[in-house]
Amino acid sequence: MANPPAHLIPSRAAKRANYEPETINSILDEALYCTISYSADNKPYAIPTAFVRYGNRIYVHGSVGSHLMRELEKGIPVCITVALMDELVVAKSAFHHSVNYRSVVIFAQAEKIESVADKTEAFKWLTEKIVPGSWDYLRPITDREVLKTTALAFKIDEASAKLRTGMPVDDDNDLELPIWSGLIPLQTKRLTPIPDKLSEGLPLPTHLAAI
Repeated sequence: MANPPAHLIPSRAAKRANYEPETINSILDEALYCTISYSADNKPYAIPTAFVRYGNRIYVHGSVGSHLMRELEKGIPVCITVALMDELVVAKSAFHHSVNYRSVVIFAQAEKIESVADKTEAFKWLTEKIVPGSWDYLRPITDREVLKTTALAFKIDEASAKLRTGMPVDDDNDLELPIWSGLIPLQTKRLTPIPDKLSEGLPLPTHLAAI
């Protein structure tokens, strides 16, 4: 994006902004949850929810009775945010402590998906993102279940990423202080699945054993 609109330019550390679709998409594909912020009835809302990116859109779902879904399907403006924390940045002073992160901000309006076939496809994309390899293993979703669920899509046309990497940046006068500084890596990973009582005698499916 050669000349991003003003609302996509960070007010601080603008040099960390990135508008390349490859960067934005890689962050969206790694994150499992986003936060959707909007205003309704003169009140602010910020709701975390699972999502999936497919092409130039992200998809979310919820009950047809959900306040969030009913508000968003009106096409009101929303701000969608995603953040991945990679490392704690430990400096020689509390002032320069920081975090290495990757984040995305999207401004968009919802498009309601009406077709049962298209909704089912969106649910498949989301299921495969959250638990890869599970869609074909599970009991097939029914049309009744699809009709009880709202699916919304948001274009990623107005989006920006912001990233921080690297070591702490201390004041020159602090560089020789005998105080440890560096990075503390953070990691989110899938651990060994834990069965419920009904599954204790069942073998772990291949797609879960690969986690």
